[in-house]
Parts: sequence; structure tokens; C-alpha cells
Amino acid sequence: MQRFGARDRGANIVADETAGAAPGFELRGLAYSDLPAVLAIERRSFTTPWSLAMFVLELSKPSGICLAATIDGRVGGYLVCSRYADVWHLMNVAVHPERRRAGIATSLLQQMLEIAGPDARYTLEVRTSNRPAIAMYERLGFRPAGHRRGYYHDNGEDALIMWLEPTPVGA
Repeated sequence: MQRFGARDRGANIVADETAGAAPGFELRGLAYSDLPAVLAIERRSFTTPWSLAMFVLELSKPSGICLAATIDGRVGGYLVCSRYADVWHLMNVAVHPERRRAGIATSLLQQMLEIAGPDARYTLEVRTSNRPAIAMYERLGFRPAGHRRGYYHDNGEDALIMWLEPTPVGA
């Protein structure tokens, strides 16, 4: 299992038209030194942002996938995915507001799927009101699997639970 995070940055993946990704950014492992930029994006993206300690904890896990999308050397988006037993849990993905709708989040998710491998199972929670994110997850194969009532503490909004399962052989 290849780990992308603070300890193993791996090779940069250049996103260009030939790779099917949006041009103009690179994907690489998220590093501790990226956290100031990550926190700035986090605070602009979420009403209840993660703390620095939460990001440090996720980066310190040996089995996680933590990715950054950089534009001209600056973090423009990030992804944090943790592994629990045999399931990957997408914990956090965000893109700087000025960089949205350019394929960055989709590229981060596609890279996560590639790193974890074709037999991996994934789950996530997303606000029921976040239609653009739900549509993006559905394009990648995630399917609704239930709700968590009152999941978001800031306003009591429900979360939609989504799963992505490997395609059975012969299906």
C-alpha cells in the first residue's frame, strides 16, 4: 500500500489534459508544512472547520491517504482519507473557493481511488444540501446508503451516507 502524506510524499502527479484531469495543478502527498494553507482553505470552506490538531492527527496515521493539489507551488485543495479495518473513510476534501469547478476535487478523489486500489471500499458523509458534492461523488460511483439525522452540529442538518464498493467480477 502506497501512503501519500507527510512521511512519504511520493512522486508528484502532473494534472494535464492527456491524463484526463484538469490542467494547471499537481497532486502530491500532503505535508505538515502545508497545514497553514490547508487551514485557510478549511476556514473558507466549512462553517465548522477542522482544527490544526485534527489535521496533524490524520497526517500522523500510517495508513491514511492525504493529498494536496498545488497550483504554482501553492496549495489549492486537499483530501484526507483514513482507513478503518477494510474500509476507507473520506474524511475531508476541499478546494480554495477561487479554484473550484476546475476539476481539482475530482482529480484528488481519482488519485485516492488509484492509491487505495480497485478492491477498496469507501464511505463518506456529505451535507444533504451540498448538491454539487453529491453529484461529483455519484459521477465517481458513490451511491447513497442512508442518512445520519442531525449530523452537523452547526445547524442540525442531516448527512447523506454514501458508499463506493468494488465492482464484482463478471458484473
